[in-house]
Amino acid sequence: MSSFRNFTFSTIGITHSCYKEKFGIPRQPGLVSEATARIELIAPYNRLDTLDGLEQFSHIWVQFIFHACLNEKWKAKVRPPRLGGKEKLGVFATRSTHRPNPIGLSVIKLGKIYQEEKKVFIDLHGADLLDGTPIIDIKPYLPYADSLANAQGGFAPSPSPVMDVCFSPLANQQCQDYKALHNRDIASLIKQIVQQDPRPSYLVGQVDREHGTTVWDINVKWCARDDHMEILYLENMETS
Repeated sequence: MSSFRNFTFSTIGITHSCYKEKFGIPRQPGLVSEATARIELIAPYNRLDTLDGLEQFSHIWVQFIFHACLNEKWKAKVRPPRLGGKEKLGVFATRSTHRPNPIGLSVIKLGKIYQEEKKVFIDLHGADLLDGTPIIDIKPYLPYADSLANAQGGFAPSPSPVMDVCFSPLANQQCQDYKALHNRDIASLIKQIVQQDPRPSYLVGQVDREHGTTVWDINVKWCARDDHMEILYLENMETS
């Protein structure tokens, strides 16, 4: 008879991400290519030799903990956003964050690996990780094994269509000022986030309601119009 065991995993790193809250994070990695993040390895794993050879790969698998959902109970059936929140499926048929074990898995484009003031970092591009996310493992992505040409995508065979996004004159100027000050193309990042329509399913269809999404140190105010999304203005979180 098989024995059942509980396991304890060590955190190997912590995520520093442009996403400061869950609302606005894309539902899959790679959808927002402008999103930047980095993993800071922690002791005793904060050694460059643990990453020796990883620079040869373009992408990595990152296993992490849904730490912002630890106080939320798992459910046997959930409502996937791709189905508009109108249909329930089994939790193991989805990528819901509300799972018996709150473990996430993302394939992410690998950036620079470097040491800075005795700290070891891994830059990530297009990550879907919340700031502060605990990392429990990193593995190289192998194209010949991890990409299957004939695989079926179930109820999510391809990315959802994106929305058109426009900026108000005020928001456009604020984005230009932010880029000049911080050397970050925040306008492109905002556009890629909002065009995915991060609203919960029960709000889809409502227009002219103001929403706020925090990226870096900015609270982006936007709303849905009849046929597009509009970026209204940027609010500096440090001075608001």
